Amino acid sequence: MSLKAYKNVFDSLYASLCLFANSYVKDIDIAKDLVQDVFIKVWEDQIQFNNEAAIKSYLYTAVKNRSLDFLKSSRFKATDLMSVVELDTLNKESFYLKEVVIEEASTKIEEAINTLPCKCAQIMRLSIKEFTNVEIANQLAISVNTVKAQKKIAYKRLRPLLKDYYIYIAFVFESYN
Repeated sequence: MSLKAYKNVFDSLYASLCLFANSYVKDIDIAKDLVQDVFIKVWEDQIQFNNEAAIKSYLYTAVKNRSLDFLKSSRFKATDLMSVVELDTLNKESFYLKEVVIEEASTKIEEAINTLPCKCAQIMRLSIKEFTNVEIANQLAISVNTVKAQKKIAYKRLRPLLKDYYIYIAFVFESYN
C-alpha cells in the first residue's frame, strides 16, 4: 500500500475505529493506542488489500482482536476486574457486528449532516442527542419555529443521501432504545 493510500485509509477510518475500540475497552485513550498499534502493524507488515471492503473488514477485526487481547492482558486485569461473563459478551460475533454497523451508520449520518448548512447541521446533531425542539432553540438562541423549519429542510436533504443506509440507521436507533 502506498503512503498516500495508507494515509487515506487512516484519515477515513481512524475516528470510527477508535470509537469501535472504545466500545470494548471503555477508555478512549487506550482505544486510540490500540487503533494506532493496528495501523502500525499494517504499515510495517505492508499488508495489501484488494478493495475498500477488505480493508474495513481487516481493520475492524484487527481492532476487535487487539481490544480483546488488551482486556485479557495482565496489565488490564491488575487494574480492572472485568467478569468472565462480560468478556465473553464482548467476544461474541453479535457484539462485534452490532458495533461495526453502529460505527458505519454513524459515519454515514455524520457525512450526510456535514453537507447541510451550519445551523441546520447543529440542529440535527442536537436532535440526534435527543434534545427537544425547545432545548435546541434555547441552546442556539433561536425560535422553536426556526428549529422546526430547519429540521424540515434537513430531513428533506438527508432522506435522499441516506436512503441506501436506511436499514443500518434503523438498526442503530433501535439498538439505543
